[in-house]
Amino acid sequence: MPGKIAVEVAYALPEKQYLQRVTLQEGATVEEAIRASGLLELRTDIDLTKNKVGIYSRPAKLSDIVHDGDRVEIYRPLIADPKELRRQRAEKSAKK
Repeated sequence: MPGKIAVEVAYALPEKQYLQRVTLQEGATVEEAIRASGLLELRTDIDLTKNKVGIYSRPAKLSDIVHDGDRVEIYRPLIADPKELRRQRAEKSAKK
């Protein structure tokens, strides 16, 4: 008989952070944890077909199994390309 596990689901914005603790059955997936957290209803900008997810900063799939004590993280899409930003900073500092 499977037991219960406790998992945290996190979503961070520049102005606000969401951290929801949920209790699930053993064998639950990342997607089930996110849905149980209620964040999809709170934040309409989260789209599980587009937002990447992870467990403790490591990329994960929605179908991955979560374990007791895991922190599931929902990542926002990058607005700017990091390589392009580095190039722009390098050009700017070269002009000085």
